[in-house]
Amino acid sequence: MPDCEISFDLSRIDFRATSDLLMESYWGAGRSDEFHRRAFANSFCAAAYIAGKQVGFGRAITDRTVFAYLADIIVWPVHRGQGVGLRLVRALIDHPELSTVSHWSLSTSDAHGVYEKLGFKASMDGRYMRLDRAPHAG
Repeated sequence: MPDCEISFDLSRIDFRATSDLLMESYWGAGRSDEFHRRAFANSFCAAAYIAGKQVGFGRAITDRTVFAYLADIIVWPVHRGQGVGLRLVRALIDHPELSTVSHWSLSTSDAHGVYEKLGFKASMDGRYMRLDRAPHAG
């Protein structure tokens, strides 16, 4: 894998590229820049860089103490399959500010193998529940 730097500095994130790529993803269709601005500002964000150029993004929605939900983990298409996503997620779950978080969760349709390498398991124990609803405007 190429030398990959992970940064937690929100000001370094290429917002335009990140927002556009997320809106093109299967899970981000229908989102807006304003949605992403609010989501990023209220999350613990990380970005991956190779030679100073951003190649990945991810965020944890968290109380920074007990619970964290991984969201919007995305790698630029030309850098997929090189371990960037794995490094990005590892950096989030290993970050010192999140060291007491004991409950990590996420949702994926196509990257189970990546998360399994980090110890994640599919949850089918009947304990987890979910509520999906259309977002309210405004």
